[in-house]
Amino acid sequence: MKIIKTGTTSWENKHETFTQQIKDLYELGNDPMLGPLAAYLDTTKGFQNLIADAIAAKTPIRALGSAWSWTKIATAESGILLDTKPLNMVFDISSQSVTPAYKGDPTKLFLAQCGNGVWELSRFLKSRYLSLKTSGASNGQTIAGLTATGAHGSAFDVGAAQDFVTGLHIIVSPTRHIWLERASNPVVSASFINNLQTELVRDDALFNAALVSFGSFGIIHGIMIETEDIFLLEAYMSRMPWDDSLRQIMQTLDFSTAAKLPCGTERPYHFAVQINPYDLDNGAYVTTMYKRPYHEGYTPPVRNTAGLGPGDDAPCFIGRLTEAVPALVPALVNKLLAGALTPYTKQFGILSEIFDNTTLHGKLLSAAIGIPIQQIGKVTQLLLDLNKTAGPFSGLFAYRFIKKSNATLAFTRFDYTCVLELDAAFSDATYSFYTTAWKMLEDQGIPFTFHWGKVNELDFGRIKKMYGADADAWIAARNRLLDADTRRVFTNATLQKWGLDQSI
Repeated sequence: MKIIKTGTTSWENKHETFTQQIKDLYELGNDPMLGPLAAYLDTTKGFQNLIADAIAAKTPIRALGSAWSWTKIATAESGILLDTKPLNMVFDISSQSVTPAYKGDPTKLFLAQCGNGVWELSRFLKSRYLSLKTSGASNGQTIAGLTATGAHGSAFDVGAAQDFVTGLHIIVSPTRHIWLERASNPVVSASFINNLQTELVRDDALFNAALVSFGSFGIIHGIMIETEDIFLLEAYMSRMPWDDSLRQIMQTLDFSTAAKLPCGTERPYHFAVQINPYDLDNGAYVTTMYKRPYHEGYTPPVRNTAGLGPGDDAPCFIGRLTEAVPALVPALVNKLLAGALTPYTKQFGILSEIFDNTTLHGKLLSAAIGIPIQQIGKVTQLLLDLNKTAGPFSGLFAYRFIKKSNATLAFTRFDYTCVLELDAAFSDATYSFYTTAWKMLEDQGIPFTFHWGKVNELDFGRIKKMYGADADAWIAARNRLLDADTRRVFTNATLQKWGLDQSI
């Protein structure tokens, strides 16, 4: 494995919301003189050596993806960050590498090395007339980062991003690396394990815990994903009255009476709602996308005059807002949204064209919570009321929907989760609004979870309230998988703050 020690001692996340002092940043690469499998095995050994060095020096170490998170979970305070983005090989899976017990289609399985960007995987899959099953609102993350933070995806009947993962190759110590998959869904054969020179572990509890693990279960070197045939999305955004009819659809995801939607009562692939708290009389912005068979010759999606495409979400434009005199906030939000959220009709594109690689415009804060869909009406009214007393909030409220994930600490843990996104200007006033809102929900007894990769205020007490026994199960899984020395170097300040670093 190629290792370049850059000497970097200060690191900033993609959204420029914090800077972290580190010991060094290593740029990693596969050895170009070796064949693909040999290079992959060489990189595995390189990871093991780096872990051994970290243990010997008692130095924290972290694998870094695209630096997409707003939280410091990806950092290693006074430690080593490993830039994995150049580690982007993709392997086809032969029929000999798949156990006869596997229930899916082996031709649609791929092993993606950890540094693969979602945009890279999408480009690779398009050449095979295949597609990811879902993605986030952006293609900016790496596949490992997307999975490790439980990114919630865009298709509410498909699941979150980690739900198309069937296997994980994890470097768990200087002397051990494993292939981890569910016992209830065996995938790989003895031939595959021999080729990777690894150890097969089939364990549902370990697998479900490792899926969303924030880089604290060792180094995830490879991820096996299930894909599907390429498809088109037919996308619309329109303004609809913010009324009981729309709220009923949001709180039930029952589209049988949704005649006012662009394709009537057809169940969408993607459904999202955004409201501007300062322009409710003119209705909500409602996005619907419908899955269509792929064909050549379609017209790709068109970006509007603000440079935004159909799949772009609030972080693409909220960064243009700055902290302002409170009295001016409503007018500024209205002016910004007027150009950014332009209704469109019947735009077509494949998944990676609709949910493109996000271009950011300035600093912003992004928080997201998961709530049961049945709570949408109550939570929205509480936030609107709070905005009158603790605001004005310099952003908008956005609602996306996703079904429950099996990952132990997936924040999409309700049968159907409404992901309520509160994207706003980067300011102390925004942080204050967030703090007040979280306390208000707790005081009202409303269950909610935090998106792990966005602004949150978590400690172990809150995590236990949100996840109950699953929090203990996750800690137990980490202790079972990693020895004490390896746990120590993969523990950072954020994990300690969250209380998930416990030894048992």
